[in-house]
Amino acid sequence: MAIKNQEFNPAHIHALSKEQAWHYRILPKENNTETLILLCDEDKEGAELSDELEVLLGKRIFLEGHPAETINMLLNKHYLKESGQHQIQQMASAIEGESFLNDLISEARNLKSSDIHIEIYEARCRVRIRIDGMMVERYLLKKTEYPALINKIKIMSNLDIAEKRLPQDGRINFRNGEEQFDIRVSVLPTLHGEKVVLRLLNNNAANIDLNHVGFSDFDLANYLQGVKRPNGIILISGPTGSGKTTTLYATLKYLNKETRNILTIEDPIEYTLQGINQVQLKESIGLTFASALRTFLRQDPDVIMVGEIRDPETANMAIRAALTGHLVLSTVHTNSAWGTVSRLMDMGIPSFLVANTLNTSVAQRLVRLLCENCKEKAAFDPASYPKQFKPFAPVNVHYVAKGCEQCYYTGYKGRKAVYEVIPLDQELTLEIKKGNMYINELLEDRGIKTLGENAFALFASGYTTIEEIYPLLFIN
Repeated sequence: MAIKNQEFNPAHIHALSKEQAWHYRILPKENNTETLILLCDEDKEGAELSDELEVLLGKRIFLEGHPAETINMLLNKHYLKESGQHQIQQMASAIEGESFLNDLISEARNLKSSDIHIEIYEARCRVRIRIDGMMVERYLLKKTEYPALINKIKIMSNLDIAEKRLPQDGRINFRNGEEQFDIRVSVLPTLHGEKVVLRLLNNNAANIDLNHVGFSDFDLANYLQGVKRPNGIILISGPTGSGKTTTLYATLKYLNKETRNILTIEDPIEYTLQGINQVQLKESIGLTFASALRTFLRQDPDVIMVGEIRDPETANMAIRAALTGHLVLSTVHTNSAWGTVSRLMDMGIPSFLVANTLNTSVAQRLVRLLCENCKEKAAFDPASYPKQFKPFAPVNVHYVAKGCEQCYYTGYKGRKAVYEVIPLDQELTLEIKKGNMYINELLEDRGIKTLGENAFALFASGYTTIEEIYPLLFIN
């Protein structure tokens, strides 16, 4: 097996701190009680480096030389550097000191991670973080020290440390120097102990802009057509983590004027926007989406944002708000933009009410983008397409993910939203009243592109790979 593709044992990786690995340009291949086999730059391999490391690490050292490029790739893969200036001390397999949790959160934030997963299994405990939608293992923890870490998280998020049988949800207001942000905490009892997920919320909405979230010019024009209407419902659909909330906040930012009264009910409040009245959902005391919407109607609103339409009661209240002359923004879980119509009907909303209130339906997904620094052009083999898939345009060459220091050797850097936007006109509302869910020809006549078509356009333009858009090609 080539050393570049070799899988390293996380327990061996954590035998060195990040600073040690980068300073000496070494990686632990094997770690025994008395010996340590290290990969190193072939031009640094020698007795002098071996002696220094034996003094530093307290073990007998064996060095295995490899080209500098290979060592660089492995260091970037297994000892990620933060994207900012702030450097975090790499922890070993044990939790060293009280600062571990704070350092972990700061490190995840600097790496632009969205979630931290702290997990326990029969023989091991680990910490993973999610970067650009993919999970990366960062630390191994001792089982004896795992409960103390969980209790510290519970205390910081005002949860019951004695309750270990039921799930709990909390929130941490994290401060690190001048930086301040909120963290949503979810604790789940599992077979071997409690698993914790920390969702890092970005309170800064300064960089959110409808012009830069991923809409094509055509889709943005259709979307703004619905946003500029004084009333009706705009629904954004997609699975968890598809960027729906970011699109909603970008829309609120666009609508945020002194002349408008904007109210939101959210769970959680991910961004804070000056000039918008934001309410945090608290189901434990009866503050639900539906109950908040009832009160909102007595608050003289112009625009209402509901975090999610989860149940028939919330759907009915959103319909009522739209019928009484308000613009309502919300999200719903469906596969496609037109699937939102049938989802509302499944919740018991009559078709004529859906037709009279829904003004724009949007579906979106997030697609990883190729690293511009290292992507490579190659001839494209049509056999790579899914079976029975007819490409929307011929593709002779494409770009493949290679990997470099800038993208931590993943080949991808950043993500982009892909949209499907359907503005409802008189003919489409008539089809809804008839209960006709098969309107593909009508959408084609209007030039409306599906999620699959927009994702394919990204691939054909060289921004991403066929593997990345593969799941979107058959969404109807």
